[in-house]
Amino acid sequence: MNPESQIDDYLRSLPAWQSRLATRIRALVHEADPNITEAWKWGTPVFADGGNVVAIGAFADHIKVNFFKGATLRDPAGLFNAGLEAKATRAIDLAEGDQLDEAAFGALVAEAVAANRT
Repeated sequence: MNPESQIDDYLRSLPAWQSRLATRIRALVHEADPNITEAWKWGTPVFADGGNVVAIGAFADHIKVNFFKGATLRDPAGLFNAGLEAKATRAIDLAEGDQLDEAAFGALVAEAVAANRT
């Protein structure tokens, strides 16, 4: 099975609110970088361009969006709210009903892609 199909199946298997949110995040990642590729690694969707950029994972009460080089990124909107002590990564945890600043998220994805190219 190709990664896109695995990700489709994964997203469909989630509770409705998580499926909607993770599907929207997937779309935002592609909007921020039309050249990004999808992979299925470590049992989760991973998006890459010049290296791993971001992964989406579902947990019992939240969706985690993990930026592989998050510690090197500027986050002027303050989206990062998890994994702040990690050496390299940073994450955004979103619970049911949370709102994501989509413009700031897209900028963060674009910055993460640019970081892979330096």
